[in-house]
Amino acid sequence: MQGIAPAGSPRAGSTRKSAAVPDGRARPRLYVIDGIRLAAALMVALHHYAGTNRANQPGNAIWDRPVSDLMPSWFRVASFGWIGVEIFFVISGFVICMSCWGRTPKDFFVSRVIRLYPAYWCAVLFTTAVLAALPGVWERLPLREVLFNLTMLQEGSKVPNVDPVYWTLWSELRFYLLFLVVVAMGLTYRRVVVFCCVWGAAAMLAPVSKFPLLVLVANPTGAWYFIAGLALYLMHRFGPDLLLWGILGMAWLMGQLELGERVEFEQVSSWRGAVVIYTAFTLLMIAVALGHTDRVRWKWLVTAGALTYPLYLTHYMAGTAFIDRLRDTMDPRLLVVAVIAGFLVLSWLIHRLVERPLARMLRRGLEASFGRLRDFQRAA
Repeated sequence: MQGIAPAGSPRAGSTRKSAAVPDGRARPRLYVIDGIRLAAALMVALHHYAGTNRANQPGNAIWDRPVSDLMPSWFRVASFGWIGVEIFFVISGFVICMSCWGRTPKDFFVSRVIRLYPAYWCAVLFTTAVLAALPGVWERLPLREVLFNLTMLQEGSKVPNVDPVYWTLWSELRFYLLFLVVVAMGLTYRRVVVFCCVWGAAAMLAPVSKFPLLVLVANPTGAWYFIAGLALYLMHRFGPDLLLWGILGMAWLMGQLELGERVEFEQVSSWRGAVVIYTAFTLLMIAVALGHTDRVRWKWLVTAGALTYPLYLTHYMAGTAFIDRLRDTMDPRLLVVAVIAGFLVLSWLIHRLVERPLARMLRRGLEASFGRLRDFQRAA
């Protein structure tokens, strides 16, 4: 999930100027986006530990009584943490467009594989091991389904996720496949704008069409967040104009409707509160896009951004299993903080010991493989 995966160098989109729009502007690294990613991941983790409808039921399998009784103030705040996922999607649209500008489809494919799979494989195995060691909270999948999860394609084959949070990866993968078409054509201001408009129209028509393939491809529940991110990046690179403001405004209007549906699903928060939080985030991203946060250059934010993806992948089922075992040992608020801190440490270890070395190996292997394809093509 690019919104929570390390973005690579944000300069990738600003070191080349578009042939179609000659006034693309160079920008420094966007440290603020790294910080926003970690904040969104922490929102989701806090929601899963102290703000879900499941955790607020009497006799739930995580706490010994409803979490709103244990820590009412925390519950009111954590009940809105699910919005972190929508924030991830917007950031993903921004960062994917930024990191792919001027690159080939091969570069795009390699970058997605080495960013997404190493930490994901580790998370699947880690969560499976924790559920085996700490039974009673969640059911463990059969081994064949765990192994299939390693493909990251389980949603498309109707195989359950090892951890429910992986559902967002399926939404991300569909976005990547769609955007790959534009990458193959060559990214320009005009092509990305046309892509936003065409995808938005498809996402709007998909629910009423009752055409399963269109719903699958258009991804109406997530499309407008990605589109918002794409429009924000175009503002960042080329400056705002009325067309981009219009796309962003439409994305906000469509997004607030989807937020209402999510509120009904989560059953713990209000639509007004969700819209206020999402609007505040949108305004912050506008400030980022227009360069108002360029002076923020705190180096530690790079590390914070690197922790986001492993934290998101590992925290939910394993974390709630730990809480179930430790809930009688300390104050619930302290326990939530301790579990989140533990998963931040785990995320750092995964980043340093798994992501970095595996990413280097995968890059070398994939580059060699594509080199062979070129050689065979030339020989033919």
